[in-house]
Amino acid sequence: MARIVVTEFVTLDGVFEDPGGSEGVERGGWAFRFERGEEGDRFKLDETMGSEAMLLGRRTFEEFAKHWPERDGEFADKFNDSTKYVVSSTLTDPESVWSNSQVVGLDEVAELRSREGGDIVVHGSGTLARALLERGLVDELRLMVFPVVLGSGRRLLDETPSPQRLRLVESRPVGPDGVVILIYGPAGDDA
Repeated sequence: MARIVVTEFVTLDGVFEDPGGSEGVERGGWAFRFERGEEGDRFKLDETMGSEAMLLGRRTFEEFAKHWPERDGEFADKFNDSTKYVVSSTLTDPESVWSNSQVVGLDEVAELRSREGGDIVVHGSGTLARALLERGLVDELRLMVFPVVLGSGRRLLDETPSPQRLRLVESRPVGPDGVVILIYGPAGDDA
């Protein structure tokens, strides 16, 4: 069975918006002001190389499609060659924007998850990540937490309709600047 893995860069106050600074958000670009070290870089590379496909919301897909097709190298090649599932009700032809892309509905995600295969990784896509958590479709939540408080910006887990209990699977600091990787799984029925 495939696994749905949500991976996010977040600040201490839960902001996930524009970590790289490419979206023009006033307080964007915060993630790359910190050194996550060789271990942090290896974590992201292993995560990407170990994935079978990506699952993205429309806005994240469109933002990624602006940048990744022009890049090369091991990481970029994997992104560009991967199957990309885009959850959208408005996007009609993602393949014309970025190769190996197709639109799926949120109701089809459970079917994708039930197939044989590896990890289907959700990058960014906060609205999608919240919807998947609410439906119990997230097998693993990976947070790379950066030691900064922005005070404003879109928060990853804002406004959930019900509590979502998770179980800490792993935690470890990476790099010299205090970046921490937190990995959570479902808490289970007895939580």
